Amino acid sequence: MASDLVAEPDPAATILWVGQDREGHWLVQENHGLMEGRFVSRAAAWQFARAERHGFPGAECAEAGQPLVPWISFAPLGADERAPRRAV
Repeated sequence: MASDLVAEPDPAATILWVGQDREGHWLVQENHGLMEGRFVSRAAAWQFARAERHGFPGAECAEAGQPLVPWISFAPLGADERAPRRAV
């Protein structure tokens, strides 16, 4: 998998970072804040990152060297954040 690693990515380029957050969740993040995904395994995260390169022409996939910080909270929704239930 060494071919997927980028030693020192160009910060102006589009990079799809693959790594874990401090809680051990696997994440894929686009370096300009346009996309984030959460995955159950490293393999699933890498598969997604490779597949998503088509949406970001010229993007490189890179393994994060330090824990990623999620942009989207994984905390359960509060009562005020839930959509109201409709009667069926």
